[in-house]
Amino acid sequence: MAGISKILENNKKWVSDRNATDPNFFKNLANGQKPKYLFIGCSDSRVPASGITGTGPGEMFVHRNIANLVVHSDMNLLSVLQYAVEVLGVQDILVVGHYGCGGVAAAAANKQYGLIDNWLVNIRDVIRLHEAEYLRIKDDGQRARRLVELNVIEQVRNLAKTNIIQNAMRGDNPPRLHGLVYDIADGVLKDLDVHGDDMMTDMEHIYATEAVTKAPDKDASSYEGPKHDPAKEAAAKEAKAK
Repeated sequence: MAGISKILENNKKWVSDRNATDPNFFKNLANGQKPKYLFIGCSDSRVPASGITGTGPGEMFVHRNIANLVVHSDMNLLSVLQYAVEVLGVQDILVVGHYGCGGVAAAAANKQYGLIDNWLVNIRDVIRLHEAEYLRIKDDGQRARRLVELNVIEQVRNLAKTNIIQNAMRGDNPPRLHGLVYDIADGVLKDLDVHGDDMMTDMEHIYATEAVTKAPDKDASSYEGPKHDPAKEAAAKEAKAK
């Protein structure tokens, strides 16, 4: 318990301060959430979602992973995305990377790190897609910073590819997609000015999908399997023999 005693003390102070400012604060939060934003960011401890955006409890739905990736086989990310879009109705989805990202730096190195190598392949794919631009940058620091930006751009593009976002874009109040980069050195968020609707226009001929309702196949077999139950028949025969 000693290891988290400071956490518990901080929590008590936070609750006390909140109640002093607004006695109904926790009561109102308990009634439900209606966040305006979905934040997809890096797990880095130096990049607190609420802290760098100035948002409070109930304002932002948050998903974090190593290097703020949007991977189409990641059920965790997709579940968060679907819930945020289809249930909570978030208005803006932010993919937020940060300069000095360890995951991005590891992906750029030719070393093995263990299990995480499988995750970092997704960032190495970003290098492959932008190899010409990436290799033209001679300064190591600038190249690393640009890779962080390119990674964010590709993750916004990955969002636009999902059927969750494509379906939402056809609705009356489609969410807006944004790519941002946080600079730990000065605390400033940089807007990369990338947007999902523009990206989808460029990719529509490849990635656009539309939900369809499959009609019954008239040629399909109507065989429904045996109508008898072998287990029940055996039991009946056994009972009759007795």
